[in-house]
Amino acid sequence: MSEAENALTLTPEAVQSALDAALAALAAASTSTELKAAQKAHMAEGSPLALLNAEIRNVPKEQKKEAGKLVGQARGEVNKAFQAKQDDILEREKRERLAQETVDVTAAPTRQRLGARHPLTALQDRVSDIFVGMGWEIADGPELESEWFNFDALNFDADHPARAMQDTFFVEPVERHLLMRTHTSPVQVRSLIERGVPLYVLCPGRTFRTDELDATHTPVFMQFEGLAIDKGLTMAHLRGTLEHFARAMFGDEAKIRLRNNYFPFTEPSAEMDIWHPGAKGGPRWIEWGGCGMVHPNVLRAAGVDPEEYQGFAFGMGTERTLMFRNGLTDMRDMVEGDVRFSEQFGMVI
Repeated sequence: MSEAENALTLTPEAVQSALDAALAALAAASTSTELKAAQKAHMAEGSPLALLNAEIRNVPKEQKKEAGKLVGQARGEVNKAFQAKQDDILEREKRERLAQETVDVTAAPTRQRLGARHPLTALQDRVSDIFVGMGWEIADGPELESEWFNFDALNFDADHPARAMQDTFFVEPVERHLLMRTHTSPVQVRSLIERGVPLYVLCPGRTFRTDELDATHTPVFMQFEGLAIDKGLTMAHLRGTLEHFARAMFGDEAKIRLRNNYFPFTEPSAEMDIWHPGAKGGPRWIEWGGCGMVHPNVLRAAGVDPEEYQGFAFGMGTERTLMFRNGLTDMRDMVEGDVRFSEQFGMVI
């Protein structure tokens, strides 16, 4: 294409048309977003005025000055209009934003209801602190557990009623021998295998059984179980540990008593009662949990020689402890998630 043919595209009419279109687009913009779009379309590289400005190089030499003046004036007018429009929009948007953010200091405040730490969590931490203070460690393990850790390693017979489907949540397919742990005792076995002996661990956590939810039962509940394995441990050490724990939880007047019982994983086994001086309705004996000396078969399953090491174990329900410690009567209050229940305990149990 010759210079003469190129020069035909750069005419006063073409410049005026591009100018009018640019001014109209800027005038129509009412927000910062629309103004930026108009700027891109009519002022940026590739816009009509920018393309006309590029055509100056193709204009005959004697016409370049006039062509440059024509396009330059048009672009200057567009820039001036853009600046004025930008100032106007920014000022208006600022006023609107301030109006939206205006605070009516005479209006009644909207108070947000704060949550509260759940008393079961606070109680579990309190129990853990007591045993950490005695030099014990805190151990944790999976809630989805192997049947071997949950039953076999703990000396449960193959036909023990606790293995029945109506008592335990087995995970399909049943042939995989996976279940939701029915107690935190599997953590004790895992700790023996992983940490070795001597061992002093407290194992708090959630457990699962096929109970109906009512005032005294729930299918998902919390436990804390303890295990001590060392040389020369006896029932006297068990009793002393539990008595110290009871007094730390219930006051110096608290005391415990042990009654003969049977558990597959301890021998001898005992049911523990606590004399609760602050019980609702007056001081009385309350059944708290089970305990005993660890059965030799449990030690063997974890690779520990029962001729060299002995130990004791115990376990209590966290919900039950909270109920009789704080005079509660309905376990459903603990699982319904009503913040009003948690608020009455504050931050300390």
